[in-house]
Amino acid sequence: MATQDVFSAEELARLRGFPEINRAELIRYFTLIGADEAFVRQFRTGRNVLGVAVQLCTLPWLGFVPDEVSAAPAAAVGRLSQRLGIAMGELRGYGEREQTRTDYLREVAGYAGWRSMDSAEWKDLDEFLFARAMEHDSPKLLFRLACEYLLSSRVIRPGVILLLRRVAAARARARTETWSRVRHLLTDRRCAELDLLLVPDAYLGRTPLAWLGVGPTSSSPAAVKAELEKLAYLRRLDAHTLDLSMLPTERRRFLAGIGRRLTGQALQRREPERRYPILLTLLAQSAVEDAAAVRPGDQRPGGGGEAEGRRGPGRAGQGWGEPAGAAGRDPGRRARHRNRRRADWQHAAHPDRHGPDADGVGRAPRAAAA
Repeated sequence: MATQDVFSAEELARLRGFPEINRAELIRYFTLIGADEAFVRQFRTGRNVLGVAVQLCTLPWLGFVPDEVSAAPAAAVGRLSQRLGIAMGELRGYGEREQTRTDYLREVAGYAGWRSMDSAEWKDLDEFLFARAMEHDSPKLLFRLACEYLLSSRVIRPGVILLLRRVAAARARARTETWSRVRHLLTDRRCAELDLLLVPDAYLGRTPLAWLGVGPTSSSPAAVKAELEKLAYLRRLDAHTLDLSMLPTERRRFLAGIGRRLTGQALQRREPERRYPILLTLLAQSAVEDAAAVRPGDQRPGGGGEAEGRRGPGRAGQGWGEPAGAAGRDPGRRARHRNRRRADWQHAAHPDRHGPDADGVGRAPRAAAA
């Protein structure tokens, strides 16, 4: 996976440098306590003291320290400069020698309780990324999750390129694991049936894959009949018996989404290890959605769950397969209910004006009360 396929040059530059800082972050991360000040003043010269202070405060903020320490936000440098009594201009010459900057960062990490990446840390990160890749395949999301994981573990984030390589390896491992978990379901007959989903059908005028992906736009008898035909087709493929519980829910949803977005030709070009898991999950999810779509009393919108996102809502208040107008057979019912609630409210607010007492029953006459 090439880095340019994930982040642009501008994004890479931002990931390697200092971002803008807000007031809350400025106060939280760039406030030195007494022990911090005593630590940084061990580095003698004003340039080194201020530079080490910037590194010490940046590490818990970003999870790493950019190479160009002097490019830290002016507000952050100014806050440290005021606390230490060192001019901000002293920072410009800090870290001219890379080895010096690296050595000082190692001391900062030791003082702050942070660790550098070693073989054990890489192994833990790989396992974390693999578990997340089984649920999410977006490389940008996986990169962000990896950064958050390292930050919470107080491990210094490695370079962007190194981390992207680990993300790519986790995604590849997730695809291999997915194939190994569903491979036992792929008999020769089922593979042939799955391949036919990608071949244009003369009767349908499209591929069965595209046909299954088009949901109903109304609750007419013709639309219900079309859904029943799809359900019968899926049952002939035993889609309703597919058990894909060995895959995480998010993984199944992700693979089925790919199957709906890609054309038959695009899926045919994919290797079997990637094509068949996509088609399997798409069949299984379509069987569930089509069965829900033709179930009597399935309310739309609001009751369709995942199926509704693909098929769109029906007429409000009308059950799927319910005769048109069934929801509004008694147009006066809502008005009577509203009037009854208004009367109850008025009685509660003015008990001496409503109900049986309005006729004088159960209430003393005004003269007697006086």
